[in-house]
Amino acid sequence: MRRVAVSGMGVLSPLGNSPEKAFERARAGVSGVHRLTEPWTRRLVNPIAATTDFVPAGDSAQARMQDRFSQLAVAAAAQAVAASNGALAGLDQARGGVFVGTGMGGTLSMDSGYQTLYGEQSDRIKPFTVLLGMHNAAAAWIGIAHGLGGPNLTYSTACSSSAVAIGEAWRRVASGELDVALAGGSEAPLSLGSLKAWEALHTVATADPEEPSASCRPFSKNRSGMVLGEGAAMLVLEPWDRAQARGAHIFGELLGCGLSNEAAHITRPGVEGQAAALRAALQSAGLAPEQVDAINAHGTGTQANDSTETAAIRAVFGIHAERLPISATKAVHGHLLGAAGALECVLSFMAMQHAVALPTMHLDERDPACDLDYVANAAREGVQTRVMLSSSFAFGGSNAVLALGAA
Repeated sequence: MRRVAVSGMGVLSPLGNSPEKAFERARAGVSGVHRLTEPWTRRLVNPIAATTDFVPAGDSAQARMQDRFSQLAVAAAAQAVAASNGALAGLDQARGGVFVGTGMGGTLSMDSGYQTLYGEQSDRIKPFTVLLGMHNAAAAWIGIAHGLGGPNLTYSTACSSSAVAIGEAWRRVASGELDVALAGGSEAPLSLGSLKAWEALHTVATADPEEPSASCRPFSKNRSGMVLGEGAAMLVLEPWDRAQARGAHIFGELLGCGLSNEAAHITRPGVEGQAAALRAALQSAGLAPEQVDAINAHGTGTQANDSTETAAIRAVFGIHAERLPISATKAVHGHLLGAAGALECVLSFMAMQHAVALPTMHLDERDPACDLDYVANAAREGVQTRVMLSSSFAFGGSNAVLALGAA
């Protein structure tokens, strides 16, 4: 198995539209969550979300064939490729692949189509609705943009989609099947239909009446749920020796990936399933539990997940769990569903690069069931991290944990 370097990263997120901007706002604890003000949001019980200010360039025919989730993915991939200092130069097209995760695909386009069909009783559906809505559209457009002729794969495993995509890309680069992979995720779930559906599940946070930006409170006793967000994050993966020989800046190393299935309940998280994914990541990377220096938690802010995740970390790491700084960045960028794992992977690499443990914001009340070191409310500087885990635990029971190494 070859060492796999991350030589490029791209981000469009509620915290900013580059890895550096997103990291600095996460480090400062600045929230991208806000109250929605569009007229249609009056129908929401809790009209809050985390949005990005990305606006696609121009009004090209191609842009009109792309749902927002595809536009975000294409822009993030271009940013990552540009940062890689020539990762695709001279590449055999068949040796480059695309791996994208998304939970809901082109839900904005599908919601618009349903409004036309059922709300307006019109039969004039947009001619590209299928192309706009299909889950693999983002990966397809990225492959077209960069001429990549190898595997072009889309993973839809709810909240773990992009972590799974990155893990699967890592396996193919590490095994020698590919020389370059673009991997990550994208999500644009902020349609009325989508937000109402999530509200119906009773997993969405109650808006804080005084400070809506503080509505998501992972691991806090007074947490009330998650806040949905939009955005995309993409990584360039390639063999370590190849990146080094080219003189590329290496952001970090992918050490391994662990997957598990709850096989018990479609929405309720379980300690055994989460612990299995954590152990699988350690085994994949050849690590002992005490070699892990920090964790980026799934940390959704729901009652069920946060206490379960705490118990799973304790089950795997024992007494070492109490020495681990644990960050839950969804408090400030929201839950990007299928793109969450990729964004948190990027933030983890940036945190290792800058020797910072990112804060878990809005953690004002300690929950006795969540009794680990969650780096509450302020970044911790000077934290030298060599190995970090980034966890993504999904509805459906598909769990994924990435093992990350400092550059």
